[in-house]
Amino acid sequence: MERQHRTPRLRTLLLILPALVVLFVIGCITGGGQPHMQLALDHLRGAKSELQSAASDKGGHRVRAEALVDEAIGEVEAGMEHAARR
Repeated sequence: MERQHRTPRLRTLLLILPALVVLFVIGCITGGGQPHMQLALDHLRGAKSELQSAASDKGGHRVRAEALVDEAIGEVEAGMEHAARR
C-alpha cells in the first residue's frame, strides 16, 4: 500500500525535474545569475530606445549619448560573459 502512494510522487518528480533543469539553463544563459547586471542591461537598452525616439539631434549630443550607451551595453555584456566563464 505504501508503494502505491509513492509512485504518483515519483512520476510528478520525474515530470518536474527536467522542466526545472531547462529553467535553470535558460536563467544562466539570459543572465539569471547576474540580476543586477541584467537589470542594468535592460535599462541601457531602454535608454537607447528612448534616445533613438528623440525628435532632434540636440546639437550632436543625442548621437554622442547613443554611442556612449552602446559602449556601456558592450561593457556590461563583456562583464557578464567574463563572470559566466569563471
